[in-house]
Amino acid sequence: MSYLELLKLASPEAIITVTALAVLAIGLAGGRGFVAAAVSAAKPTADVGDTPATSAPASGICCFVATLGLALAAGAVLMLPQHTTLFRGMVVITPLNSLFKVICIALAFFTVLLARSDRSSRNHGEYLALVLLATIGLMLLIGSEELLMIFIGLELTGLSLYVMTAFDKTDLRSAEAGLKYFLFGSTASAFTLFGLSFIYGMSGTTGLAAIGQKLTTASLQPLLAVGIVMTLVGFAFKIAAAPFHLWAPDAYQGAPVPSAAFIASGSKVASFVVLGQIVLVGFGPVHGSAAWHAMVGGWSPVLAALAALSILIGNLVALAQSNVRRLLAYSAVAHTGYTLLGLVAGGRDGFSATLFYTTVYAFTLVGAFGVVALVRRETGGDDLTNFSALWSRSPLLAGCMSIFMLSLAGLPPLAGFFGKFYLFSAALRAGANHGLLWLVALALFGSLISLYYYLVVLKVIFVAPALSEVERVDELSTKVPTIKLELLQRVSLSVLAALVLFLGIAPAPLVSRIIASLP
Repeated sequence: MSYLELLKLASPEAIITVTALAVLAIGLAGGRGFVAAAVSAAKPTADVGDTPATSAPASGICCFVATLGLALAAGAVLMLPQHTTLFRGMVVITPLNSLFKVICIALAFFTVLLARSDRSSRNHGEYLALVLLATIGLMLLIGSEELLMIFIGLELTGLSLYVMTAFDKTDLRSAEAGLKYFLFGSTASAFTLFGLSFIYGMSGTTGLAAIGQKLTTASLQPLLAVGIVMTLVGFAFKIAAAPFHLWAPDAYQGAPVPSAAFIASGSKVASFVVLGQIVLVGFGPVHGSAAWHAMVGGWSPVLAALAALSILIGNLVALAQSNVRRLLAYSAVAHTGYTLLGLVAGGRDGFSATLFYTTVYAFTLVGAFGVVALVRRETGGDDLTNFSALWSRSPLLAGCMSIFMLSLAGLPPLAGFFGKFYLFSAALRAGANHGLLWLVALALFGSLISLYYYLVVLKVIFVAPALSEVERVDELSTKVPTIKLELLQRVSLSVLAALVLFLGIAPAPLVSRIIASLP
């Protein structure tokens, strides 16, 4: 194969790479320059707020170039052939991979729009370049069925997300969140790489299909079991499954809002796609059983234990949260437990349910973080009190947040309801005698608990009185300041809310596409 043919097959990643370099160059050229930076640094009274920032015109150009590059990359994905395998699985093009590459690009697109509305962000070009580089890592992660290439994709994504988490130099919580995320992430990467080395040593190959064939004829030896468990531990960190979730609350709360949105959406979607391929294709012969009456050793009981802990810890701790971003973090831990149900169930039905649920959850969470970003910009915080009487300040934000919260709670006719129904029904049908009934019952109990803290957010938005600063200054004035939204912000939030509603009313197009793309 010539390099030109290889470049055609890797054209989406190449387009985003060129776009990242272009955005970085525009951001550097559009700033105040090195002279202004030197003058600012030389001032004895200079503080962090004096740091040169990308000018507004350059910021708009960076955003336009980034969105244009992502749109071109999505078009290039649609032009790829249906089935291609290169270098023994290092680069794989299938309908499933192409579909989720487009989904990750769409999530990156909305993240760029969210970053555009974040006025507190400095060095806009560098930040958008990091978002694009993280997107490349997600695409490499999805488009491979070879363990070494998957690990490279994980590291490229992880390094970009670490920097994105600690990007806000004006907030000490951002630096703390980035440090914790980096330390936990590097430890998880070490676990993953060590586990993959054990798997390679016992199977003699790094291709998922070849590993599955080797395990078909071999028994589950101790070293192989250790390798599988260590690999699952590494991925449990990536998807924020309990008890490997301790980085998530600080990262969600301390990171810039667009960074938290991308970590919770794009990173999770790609991680679940790859985790499903690893356990169902590579580790399929050692599935085991998590049924309450016939427990058999394998990766399935490990994932079932992670799911149960995630549902319990995530929902119970979320009850005590007063910060909306921290509440969404513990909610994400619980939703990780729900999503793992499909992988524990196994088969095409279980995997398709996992993929559908993680997709609708990702778009829902991006929308929720979009509302949080706008409220934080106007009020200076993201606690529950900052959302008081949001309906009177911005009916659009209140309506969109209601759709997102109710979808996360799993109420009809929103996408979260069908996603949970699809997951729970797939888990009930798996195996004989409803062996996963205990896990489904626990998930239903967790959903019941989650309904309370989601409704608390809506109560604050619609029922709680407004906390207006002008009420204390002038007793005769009771007018609550409205939140002004730009056209781009209104359109993006409305599109996400409409998408969540549409996928709940008519989920068949996405479900059928996912099922048709599965082998």
